[in-house]
Amino acid sequence: MISRIIGKLLRGRRAGDRYLLWNELPPSPGEVVLRLASPAFEDGMLIPARYAGKGVGENVSPAFSWSGVPDHAVELVMVMEDPDAPLRHPFVHLIASIPAPIPSGLSEGELSAKAVPPGVTFGLSTFRKPGYSGPRALVAHGLHRYLFQLYALGQPSGLPSGAKRAELVTALTGKIVARGRLCGYFERT
Repeated sequence: MISRIIGKLLRGRRAGDRYLLWNELPPSPGEVVLRLASPAFEDGMLIPARYAGKGVGENVSPAFSWSGVPDHAVELVMVMEDPDAPLRHPFVHLIASIPAPIPSGLSEGELSAKAVPPGVTFGLSTFRKPGYSGPRALVAHGLHRYLFQLYALGQPSGLPSGAKRAELVTALTGKIVARGRLCGYFERT
C-alpha cells in the first residue's frame, strides 16, 4: 500500500535520457551500428515478468544475440539503464565486460553474477551488486524503459571487477568502434 502511494506521488519524476550512457558517449566518426536482439522480447515491447527483478520476477537475464561486431573489436561492454526511475540519473541494472574472443550472444541467465561466463567481468548496479538486476520499478510509477546498450571496443576498457557507472565514460571514450541498443518496457501496477 505504501509503495503504491509513493509510486503515484513520484509518477512525474523521471531521470530522463540526458544522462544515459548512450548520450554521454556521442558516436565517433567511423563507428558502425550493431544489431542487438533478444528472443525474450522485441525492441520496443514489454519485457516478460520472468526477467523482472527479485521479488517481482525470477531475476534471470534474457538471452541476447548480436551481429555487426567489427573483426578488430577486442571487448564488448553491455550496460542496462532505466531512464524512467525517479532519480537524478538513470538506474543502472547491469554493467558487463565481455572480452575477445567475442561470442555472437549470451544464453539466458549468463549475465547473472552466480553463473559468470569465462572472462566476463561485472561492474556494480545501482543496487551495488554485480551482474544482472532485472526491472523492478516502483509500484504504480508507470511504464519504464530499460535500455540494453552494447558497445564494441577497439581497445580494452580496463574496467575492473566492481566498476561503477561513473567510471564508464572515461573507460570507453575513444575506444568505441560499434554500438547498438535494445529497448524493453516493464511496469508494476
